[in-house]
Amino acid sequence: MLSQKTKYALRALVYLASLPVPGSAAIAEVAVGAKAPRKFLEAILLELKLAGFVESRRGRFGGYALAGPASDISFAAVIRALEGPLALAPCASVTAYRQCEDCFDVEVCPIRQALIASRDAVAAVLEAWTLQTALSEPQAESLLTD
Repeated sequence: MLSQKTKYALRALVYLASLPVPGSAAIAEVAVGAKAPRKFLEAILLELKLAGFVESRRGRFGGYALAGPASDISFAAVIRALEGPLALAPCASVTAYRQCEDCFDVEVCPIRQALIASRDAVAAVLEAWTLQTALSEPQAESLLTD
């Protein structure tokens, strides 16, 4: 399950992607656009900056902006940066594989294949779903007009 932090992060990134290119927005504007508490969003944007998804600009026209094209930022990359691997168990992870602590034999585990299949399905969707994809969804218009 996604944490509230990750949901706010994704909404903030989609909001930044909706700005005219190259656009930046002050933290207060991003908070309103992402419908997120400003204080919490400050910490989230700092984490997104450290992960390379956003950059901050100082000065009169400063604020936060995407660090790259919206079409290059996948939901999977953001989720991995904030939450860790997409897999439900470490034995099914591609990026952080390890045998489960209570596993007797990973090669004959009766649930591992289902976990790998679910990870693959989730990863396929989230890797393909970019900030640009989110903006092209019909409900994205409410983000741009609210």
